[in-house]
Amino acid sequence: MGEFTSTITHRLDQAYKGLQEARTSGDDFLADTLTAEIEDLRRIAVDNGVSIQR
Repeated sequence: MGEFTSTITHRLDQAYKGLQEARTSGDDFLADTLTAEIEDLRRIAVDNGVSIQR
């Protein structure tokens, strides 16, 4: 796994964890922000041929 793939995967993992915490705590703004970040990271991954498991 290359550094780019590792970084994308790590950032997605962190964003998904943060999203779960935001939803649990009822922080809708943070949940929306993290959802947008996840969408951006997934788009970047696809654009660069990185396979995402989630």
